[in-house]
Amino acid sequence: ATASVGLAYVLKFLWSPVLDQAAPPLGLARFGRRRGWLFVIQALLALACLNLALSDPARHPAMLIAAAALVAFLSASQDVVVDAWRVETFPERMQGVALAAYVWGYRIALLVSGAGAIRLASEIGWGGALAAMAALAGAGVLVTAAATEPAGVLARDTAASFGVRLRTAVVDPFRDFLHRPAALQIIAFVMLFKLGEALAHTMATPFYRAMGFDRNQVAYATGIPGLVASLLGAAAGGWLVIRIGTGRALVITGFVQMASMGLYFALALSGGDWRILLAKVMLENLAEAMADAAFLTYLSSLCSTAFTATQYALLSSLAAVGLRTVGGFSGVLAGALGWTGFYALTILAALPAMLIM
Repeated sequence: ATASVGLAYVLKFLWSPVLDQAAPPLGLARFGRRRGWLFVIQALLALACLNLALSDPARHPAMLIAAAALVAFLSASQDVVVDAWRVETFPERMQGVALAAYVWGYRIALLVSGAGAIRLASEIGWGGALAAMAALAGAGVLVTAAATEPAGVLARDTAASFGVRLRTAVVDPFRDFLHRPAALQIIAFVMLFKLGEALAHTMATPFYRAMGFDRNQVAYATGIPGLVASLLGAAAGGWLVIRIGTGRALVITGFVQMASMGLYFALALSGGDWRILLAKVMLENLAEAMADAAFLTYLSSLCSTAFTATQYALLSSLAAVGLRTVGGFSGVLAGALGWTGFYALTILAALPAMLIM
């Protein structure tokens, strides 16, 4: 059920027009539309993470889930603005490089907030570990202060009527996208590309436990070795985009990503061999980072400069549908099919997107 906490990543396109069109509050518009909104969101995000750290899951589980949902909402909102800033800041020929750096950044963040938080929780408890994550989230404000505002952000007509502004903010971005050739095929591909990965990842932690691995073994495998593989994969994915184009890179990296999910079978058959776990994590991270670099470059190329935040939010929301909806049924599917049957399903779930591409 907690997989649904991240529904904000699916629904963020609903409030992205506000972030795309409205001026930041509290007089922060002087920093620009992108940076001004980032200041507001990042400060609130740090406070929300601290609230999560202070929650008691044993006594008040509903309050914990509400706190996690607030973190997800603010994190998704931050993504909307950061994605728009990235697309608007870098020229088209540099988007592949920018995306590789973007993948490096969030892979390091996943390491710190995942394996790092797990290891830290062993030393100081979950409350202290989450409080440390809140402090790191607050550091985003300093990065925003050092950044520059994109020159290409269009001025908004604040004197226009409410109806005109509503059409510009909400109707025009979707109309612009849907009037493109093959718009429905694009939407189907974006929704399905991460479906197999979403199913596999949602049940990864229970799977590791079922194989007999303890928390420290998982933290080590997903730590430095997994990070190195991810960084290499992101660089390889960005290089492929430059060398052979986004479409071909998507096909190649998509099939590599699909094949990497077969490593779950090897781990299941090994009976809990730690060396197989390490190899599985590294190869899977390499494949997924390659696919991420190509996929995010593709999403960026679909955005019109007049509606960057709204259109990218819509596309990335569609990409998160599998994780935030079908991913919530992973536990039921794994229980019904067993581990080998479940992970066979995850491979098949990745195939439709590749056929569309």
